[in-house]
Amino acid sequence: MKKVLENKTAIAIFVLPAFIVYSVIVILPVIWSLYYSFYSGSPGLKWEFCGFDNFLRLFGDSNFKASLAVNLKYISIVMLGQVGMGLLLALLFYFWLKRYKNVIRTLVFFPVVLPTVAVGQLFQKIYEIQPNYGLLNSLLDTLGLTGLVQPWIGQASTALGSLCVMDIWVAMGFYAVIFYGALLDIPGDVIEAAKIDGAGGLQLFRHILAPLLHAMIITCLIFSFSGTVKMFESATALTNGGPGAATRSLSMYMYNVSFTYNKVGYGSVVALFIFMLCVLGSSIIRKFDVKE
Repeated sequence: MKKVLENKTAIAIFVLPAFIVYSVIVILPVIWSLYYSFYSGSPGLKWEFCGFDNFLRLFGDSNFKASLAVNLKYISIVMLGQVGMGLLLALLFYFWLKRYKNVIRTLVFFPVVLPTVAVGQLFQKIYEIQPNYGLLNSLLDTLGLTGLVQPWIGQASTALGSLCVMDIWVAMGFYAVIFYGALLDIPGDVIEAAKIDGAGGLQLFRHILAPLLHAMIITCLIFSFSGTVKMFESATALTNGGPGAATRSLSMYMYNVSFTYNKVGYGSVVALFIFMLCVLGSSIIRKFDVKE
């Protein structure tokens, strides 16, 4: 292995194909978006050089600010929910559900492979209030909690929370499998020694498991953040950005500006902001990855 790593030709052979694919898929579109951001209108339709006007317009745009606020709320709830619930499920598999863990893991992971549109349709039925109560409202009505029956995705106050619940449900199985694999790599002697020393459940997690899983937690947070910052498919399938703009994300706003209103130049600026937000957020999360 040392000889291979010292061979620059071998390194180039292994790295170059992946770098070419990465450049075509990621780097070139970013450069292309940067080029478009200096123009107004759409290619072939009032396509004019405007310099930095699109950038100056961005932070004075109330629709952009509203979409950014939705994105940040969504990221904070869904990222912590996905990773937190995934970790909790992994601990359940490892300590309490050993007999049926394979079946339960399969059931929990199943939503990950479902099409987003199918999941959106499913949760529309769960949240439904007309013409018939969906599963959630029927359950509340049966329990006598009729005051809580409401159009969950039909009003601004609950639409975003309803969307967050759906996306946490979809992805928590993915993170549960990752954390479960990390738990299996922890030597059993370490956990047994902690139990013999009298460590309870919370002490065991805080002083033994959490430090050993720290790197994996950071990795999962980065994965989840990268996915949630792009917030598009699930919101489109469940609420289409509504009601009003209650669940309209930056990606949805960028799409509407570019392809509905034919302002590709301004849409490219929004896309660049999303890219920079993803890079900045991931970098901040990585700062918590303390290496001894």
